[in-house]
Amino acid sequence: MIQQITAIPVQPVQVNSIKPVTEHSPSEVTKSFGDFLQHAIESVSAQEQAAQATTAQFMVGQADVSQVMIASEQAQLSLQLTTQIRNRVVEAYQDIMRMQL
Repeated sequence: MIQQITAIPVQPVQVNSIKPVTEHSPSEVTKSFGDFLQHAIESVSAQEQAAQATTAQFMVGQADVSQVMIASEQAQLSLQLTTQIRNRVVEAYQDIMRMQL
């Protein structure tokens, strides 16, 4: 025996909820990229300070060695990532400067 298929109500897409793509000026893009880099560097600095604070807590017996190792490794990985990003940006800049017009 074949059962009847019931229609599932479909919700229409709200056109107003779709944001149009806007073009940004080069200064806006540079500013947002600069803000992104500034935030990333501040984050790395905060992780380094947290690792130092955890180490200080360990010295007075308030933290476990595993907490110190985790905080230190996170800070080290963040610093390595930041260094690699810096190297790539410098390399890209050098490639652009070598381009002949």
